[in-house]
Amino acid sequence: MDNLKDRERTIVRLLTEAPLLTVNEISERLGVSVVTARSDLDTLAEKGYLVRTRGGAIPAFHPDIIARQQERMDTKRRLAKAAAELVRDGDSIMIESGTTTALIARYLLGRKNLKIVSDSTLILPYVRANPMISLEIVGGIFRPATESMTGPVTIEQLQQYHVRLAFIGSDGFSCEYGLTTNFVEAAEVTRTMAQHCDTTVLVADSGKYGRRGFTRYMALSEVDILVTDAGIDSAAAEEIKACGVAVTQV
Repeated sequence: MDNLKDRERTIVRLLTEAPLLTVNEISERLGVSVVTARSDLDTLAEKGYLVRTRGGAIPAFHPDIIARQQERMDTKRRLAKAAAELVRDGDSIMIESGTTTALIARYLLGRKNLKIVSDSTLILPYVRANPMISLEIVGGIFRPATESMTGPVTIEQLQQYHVRLAFIGSDGFSCEYGLTTNFVEAAEVTRTMAQHCDTTVLVADSGKYGRRGFTRYMALSEVDILVTDAGIDSAAAEEIKACGVAVTQV
């Protein structure tokens, strides 16, 4: 929800918590007129965040996605922007699903002749704005909680590509445990992306360092570049570098 105004974010949050709210109730809670509330709902529906119903609207995204999009928003923007700076005109890249990795596409505006392969539907609003990007969304089983494609078809299609950069995320990472995730279905997708690129870029905030998810899917030494924030102290950064990973902190 990085491209929304504060009031629009509030409306999405209200409807996530109480999907049966009417236009009148939304206007009362926000302290705006019914006309303004109705206009906001229409705008959010046009942007793809809501689905209009009789007298109201419901969120277009799973509540888990909306909650994660609102966590550490400033950090997500900084990480995504720094990751996007690694992309050159004419590049071919993969972007794994995730609320931070999806934002990378936002900062590719102005790049020319890019080819993107992704399992994420979250990047669509950003790619639409750049006619110089060719996007391949792989098929598979749609997972609403992550706005991503998973399953054997997803893996098979990813294996058909080879790109220069693969941007991946993680629920936890460390030299000891490697990269881990809480979603078993996502593990094979991420591993496949890392196997079909020249350079693997992990984009993860410092809060995930040392955290251990449910499933381990690759060693940290298999990552080439880590883009993270300044929350990782110098000792931890040196430990990560000792694993053979270049560290960029923003």
